[in-house]
Amino acid sequence: MSTSLTLVQGDITEQSVDAVVNAANSSLMGGGGVDGAIHRRGGPDILAECRDLRASRYGRGLATGAAVATTAGRLPARWVIHTVGPVWSATEDRSALLASCHRESLRVADELGARTVAFPAISTGVYGWPMGDAARIAVETVRDTETTVEEVRFVLFDEAAYEAFATQLRP
Repeated sequence: MSTSLTLVQGDITEQSVDAVVNAANSSLMGGGGVDGAIHRRGGPDILAECRDLRASRYGRGLATGAAVATTAGRLPARWVIHTVGPVWSATEDRSALLASCHRESLRVADELGARTVAFPAISTGVYGWPMGDAARIAVETVRDTETTVEEVRFVLFDEAAYEAFATQLRP
């Protein structure tokens, strides 16, 4: 069975899916952009589980490219899969870390039994990754990763992001 890839322009916190991927920071304590929106909309249960994760397994924070799940709180999803994207660099190729975010998020989704997963455009906000390149890496990685996830939904905040991902999905 192959995974279907779909695009939505909108708010990731409004997606009715099994799991929402959060472009988290390594502290897991919330932040700006997608991370802040997920924590605000999802409520305090997400932060409480993130604190427990920090206290038990991730005292130094979640590594770049890794992923871990918590409850989705008040989001219309069952779980939030937190992944830490790399900061873009003009002098160092960090694309393997960005690909790892997608691969590891799908691995966690498989462990949870998630069938539908919503991804944001990881690392394209304050981390500065160029949208076209991030879209290429995201789409290629999801296509190349074996998973039991039935639908990966890329939820893009604006038209420019949507178009960058749409370009990658065109035959």
